[in-house]
Amino acid sequence: MMDPLLVAGLVVACFVAFNIGATTTGPAFGPAVGSGAITRVTAAALMSVFFFGGAWTIGRRVVNTLGEDLVGDPSVFTLEASIVILFFIGGALLVGNLTGAPASTSMTAVGSIAGFGLALGQLDLAVVGEILAWWVLSPVLGFWLSMMIGRYLYPRVDRVIAIDRTEGPLLIVDRSGPVPRPALEEHTTRREVVGVGVIVTIGCLMAFSSGTSNIANAVAPLVGSGDVAMNPAIGLGSVAVAVGAFTLGRRTMETLGNDITDLPLTAAILVAVVASTITVLLSVIGIPASFVVIATMSIVGLGWGRATRTVTIADAVRGSALQLSIGALTADERSPTVGDPERRTAGSADGPTQPIGEESAEEVPPSADLFDPSTTARIILMQNVVPIIATGGSFLTFQLTVV
Repeated sequence: MMDPLLVAGLVVACFVAFNIGATTTGPAFGPAVGSGAITRVTAAALMSVFFFGGAWTIGRRVVNTLGEDLVGDPSVFTLEASIVILFFIGGALLVGNLTGAPASTSMTAVGSIAGFGLALGQLDLAVVGEILAWWVLSPVLGFWLSMMIGRYLYPRVDRVIAIDRTEGPLLIVDRSGPVPRPALEEHTTRREVVGVGVIVTIGCLMAFSSGTSNIANAVAPLVGSGDVAMNPAIGLGSVAVAVGAFTLGRRTMETLGNDITDLPLTAAILVAVVASTITVLLSVIGIPASFVVIATMSIVGLGWGRATRTVTIADAVRGSALQLSIGALTADERSPTVGDPERRTAGSADGPTQPIGEESAEEVPPSADLFDPSTTARIILMQNVVPIIATGGSFLTFQLTVV
């Protein structure tokens, strides 16, 4: 008969994984569902498959980091301690969700385990220092890369990615031959199919990167305690993520209420590529990266880069750049949106791209209309407050009680 404590630990781990699936499916496949390229059920299925792929391949390295390397003596991960740690991870994430600003699961998980290790005097400061260093560097890298893309490459990329969606389905079943086969609908263009394929591929990349980093947040304490082996833990966590994707995740795909999928299509794709690539690379070396934080700074960087296209570096040095806006972050009347062929970004329609410094200031939308600083500040605040809550709660609990 299974130990009731182990059952409780598995239930709490599944709860954490369920929330991961619910909150990450929308950002990953929101553009694809919103464009009508795939259904919500298909998106949830793709999320489940690619999350598992990332968790099974690269994710186990992050599980080892959180479950073994973060504390000096992994034997302190008792089953009881693991349950308490998972409770703080899930509880802190719930606080973030209730505020409407989902927090970083990786930062919350590391904070809970770090509070535990600190209370017991078993925290490996070298590992913590390495993680913190990458947490500082990765958002800066995401901001810089996105800023350079926004300033120098965005109009050209936009011209390539912009999609004119036709009415009706993309594909139909051709039954004229002996064997039914998929074929393009009468009015569907090959460019449209390629563009939609890019959107779906980006969603799969985001799902994969989520699996590489986030699976550890749900199962690392149980694996570290030795009560659950690595492979069963990853399998169980991935199933719980799939349940979250097929249930609550379908709602988040409808609303698209996050900082990534509210962007114009081109910006959403670029932010997703930058943030997902950095997340996967950090997961390869065992660093539990925060996709949410990296993506947020990538959004700001991309908008800042697009805004500074109106001046040269020399002008900026002389101070004329002080009036620039970050307003290019969100959709505007010239931004390409799937299903609306009339909407294009400045310099990316059929005309030539304006050189740096010659783009009209009027082509950059006002920040007051397109960018809400208070919302961004609230998100960044909660991204830091929630992990602090988890760290402090875990530390005080293990400091004051004997588990």
